[in-house]
Amino acid sequence: MSTDRIIQVADLSLILGSLRSLKGDIGTVSGQVESVGQELSQTRSELSRLEQAFADFVEADLKAKELSLAETRQVKVRQELETSFGYYAVVRRQATGVLQASDVQLVRKETLQSATEELMISAPRYWLAPALVALSAWLGDKRELATRALAEALRRDDEKTSLFFALIARRAGRIDANRTWLDRYFGLQNPYQLDRQTVVMIDAMANGVFGADVTMHCSKRVSAWIDELSQQAGFVEAQRVQWSKALVSKAPNTDHGQRYSHLQRLSPTWPALNAALNGVAMHQAVLAHFKGVFDGEIKAAPSVLTAVDDLLSKLVTRFDDEELPLRRQEEMCRFIIEENGDKRAASKRYELQSAALDTEVDFTQLLTNAAMHPETSHVTRATQRFAIAHSRDWIVDAHADVTAKARMAVPTQIEIAIEDWKGSTAQGDNEAQLLDSLTQSIAAREAAALAEVKLTGMHWLAVAFGIAMLFLSFSMGWFSFVIGAAALGWVWLTYRQLDQRRAKVKADFARLLEQSTQALRACLAETVELRRDIARRDAVAAEVAALLGGISPEQHILSSHDTVRRVMVNSPAGASA
Repeated sequence: MSTDRIIQVADLSLILGSLRSLKGDIGTVSGQVESVGQELSQTRSELSRLEQAFADFVEADLKAKELSLAETRQVKVRQELETSFGYYAVVRRQATGVLQASDVQLVRKETLQSATEELMISAPRYWLAPALVALSAWLGDKRELATRALAEALRRDDEKTSLFFALIARRAGRIDANRTWLDRYFGLQNPYQLDRQTVVMIDAMANGVFGADVTMHCSKRVSAWIDELSQQAGFVEAQRVQWSKALVSKAPNTDHGQRYSHLQRLSPTWPALNAALNGVAMHQAVLAHFKGVFDGEIKAAPSVLTAVDDLLSKLVTRFDDEELPLRRQEEMCRFIIEENGDKRAASKRYELQSAALDTEVDFTQLLTNAAMHPETSHVTRATQRFAIAHSRDWIVDAHADVTAKARMAVPTQIEIAIEDWKGSTAQGDNEAQLLDSLTQSIAAREAAALAEVKLTGMHWLAVAFGIAMLFLSFSMGWFSFVIGAAALGWVWLTYRQLDQRRAKVKADFARLLEQSTQALRACLAETVELRRDIARRDAVAAEVAALLGGISPEQHILSSHDTVRRVMVNSPAGASA
């Protein structure tokens, strides 16, 4: 038989060597494929970290640029204020200087008159310049000049001039003149459209600057304004909204991700959770604000001269509407700097507090601005107490509203996503259920991965090809036999490696299960702590309500600088407020 002869003379050592070499090559390729798979997984992980790092870098870069721009812009705004309104500052410095110089009588009246008349020339539109001319003429007993200068000051700004001379008359102990100028000032007021300088009058009353009868008159005015405003349809609802905005403006803008790192990384609910934490943290900020206002004793100025000088300084330096656009820009820059370049957070704070910079506001908004934004309204702590006391019931209602909204904003279910698995928890107490679900999910993935570890269609094709070549070797010779044997050998070696690949898959999924289980337990532990954190912050709401409940309007007007006993009558409007 020619075929038997061929087989007997064939050199099988070559085939065996080739199969061993093929086995080594397949093992090498398998190892390389496994290595490539691991490197691919690491590369994906690195890319994910790089993507997050790049996003963090871009955000940090934007914040740094916004911060730099805000600091630069703030300097430019202040320079523009100095350039455009610098001469106002010269006039302002003269206001109390003229009064104090006349007190000590170290400056001749002619010098005062000359100095104020020069100011009149350098500040052609400013109301304070003719007011100072009228004041120096009044001190110099020049009635005609005083009358003409006073008329010009009233023409330029009737309200500020009336309040200015009301305070000066009080400083000089001219009670009748003080009452007359205050009557004129009040007669110009519309409680729906009060100028910002009205806060000076409120400041004077809260600090006990006016005499007893003038304080009574002012208190009646305040009560009448509140009564009139309260007659409007929807007034209570408007107050709730107004005070709600003021309270929410105290909410912090903190990133709690470092304290809850696993939830930040693995929970799609994290943005809502972080916002909810800041929402309930508002109570502590509001409580600290109110305690700061009401804790401690407020000492009245040692004399009416000092008290009025402080109010006059505030009137002439902080309430000029011409400067308001630049003051708004300066305020926005301040918020961006305080938020470390976070323009979105700064814009939100500015929107909540911008009412404090409005040219005209109603009386209740003026009280809100004074109570919540003293740095913008430029009021004293005594005025803050006065404003909060008269707005107590509105604040209580608004606080109840924002408390309810903050509680509703807390997500009831916290979603957790680990790899392809998703679950949710309310209080972090369903660990067994979630672990079982996670284990089943990973087991299903493992089964699917193991099912993929098998001979493929290409392998079965190689088997068929190898058998065919072996049969053909009887007619085609040893080369066909070698090819067929090599094909079958490749399939056999692949089959031998299936168990190793299955073991590798099982080891990988066992490690994945361990890591995922630890991550899930960490998320649940953070959920428990987060719920306690929210409950602890939310409990402060009761302290705020208790603090507000103990406030009454009549307790928060300082004693007057005169010796007349004052009897304050609690008005119905005050009670309604």
